[in-house]
Amino acid sequence: MATVYKAPADWAVEEGGTPRHIVFLAGSTEMGVAEKWQDRVCRELADENVVILNPRRDDWDASWVTRADNPQFRQQVEWELTGLEWADTIAMYFDPATKSPTSLLELGLHIACCGMIVCCPEGFWRKGNVDIVCQRYNVEQVDTLEELIHRVVERAVEGT
Repeated sequence: MATVYKAPADWAVEEGGTPRHIVFLAGSTEMGVAEKWQDRVCRELADENVVILNPRRDDWDASWVTRADNPQFRQQVEWELTGLEWADTIAMYFDPATKSPTSLLELGLHIACCGMIVCCPEGFWRKGNVDIVCQRYNVEQVDTLEELIHRVVERAVEGT
């Protein structure tokens, strides 16, 4: 069974137990704009032996100042950075209705380090940039959210 951790919940890699595939759900999270695509991925992975790290937190407050000295904001960013570093698979979705500057930053930070799968549909304002970067670094791309979910499930089952 999948275990889902939403930011900022504590999570840890299980020592001495059966290794579990860690999936980080990177990509568009803009409240009130981005589709809640993470919920769909979690439902599809519910029966798999995976740890899912979902940065879309239930108690996000849009009034929080996005500065390093804001403890809530710092906690969120550090949780995401740690999850991205530990992930076996990073599923990244760029919702065409969003700008997703943080997701673009995360793409650049993690493009060459691990099993990333990117879905950047037509209509995303920087699709050309995303496509070129993914091609340069040989990162798997899919065209639809459904394909992204399918590939994440396959990787979770394969454990790769």
